[in-house]
Amino acid sequence: MSTLHVHRFGPDTGPVLLALHGLTGHGKRWEALATGLLPDIRVLAPDLRGHGRSTALPPWDFETIVADLAALITAETDEPVLVAAHSFGGACALHLARRHPELVRGLILLDPAVALDPAWLRDIAGATLGSPDYTDAEEARMDKLATGWGAAAPELLRAELDEHLVPTANGRVGWRVDTAALIAYWGQLARDLVLPEPGLPTVVVRATEVDPPFVTPGLTAALADRLGASLTVHEWDCEHMVAQILPLETAALIRAAL
Repeated sequence: MSTLHVHRFGPDTGPVLLALHGLTGHGKRWEALATGLLPDIRVLAPDLRGHGRSTALPPWDFETIVADLAALITAETDEPVLVAAHSFGGACALHLARRHPELVRGLILLDPAVALDPAWLRDIAGATLGSPDYTDAEEARMDKLATGWGAAAPELLRAELDEHLVPTANGRVGWRVDTAALIAYWGQLARDLVLPEPGLPTVVVRATEVDPPFVTPGLTAALADRLGASLTVHEWDCEHMVAQILPLETAALIRAAL
């Protein structure tokens, strides 16, 4: 039995787009993009381990996520898939492409979070432990607006709250995420960069309003050295939630890659 809860959009046959969310997210975040702009494309959008309705059992590391994703891909198709991945999902996609190059035909990395500063990650993990939930849905909504969702369509944020916000202790609310897994995954983002095989078509989008940036010059330089002409880098004037803020542009990248 699969360890992952998978949101499926589009037809049951055809080339597969594997869509990977970021930390604290879930696969249903891709629904508006898939149904509204890519209705003819077969999209598999799993809740990554520890997120949404998927198993929260450890280990919580890139190797286990890759094993989960490889099992999903091979169960769904005999062909390599295009991977569109946001933030932490981008790091997962790079590990998947490195360990299983036969399963990946291309990468679209939307403001990927890769090989980040350990001190910064320690601060983020500490803040997560200190404030793991919210007084109510309005506090959760305001936190999202302040952390990358400010320019997203209001209906997308409403859908996020409806799908992903659940009751916690003492009448409070929090995201449908396992806190222990989340803390471990922040630590995973301090790991060294892994690079795909030369020649793999790869697109990187850097969200220019993110400060400090997730996409660093070191990341793009390493990818360029490895991939050469197979790499395309875009700088988009937006906050971190790239697919929610610039869905038309994101859909165009996916269609071009397919």
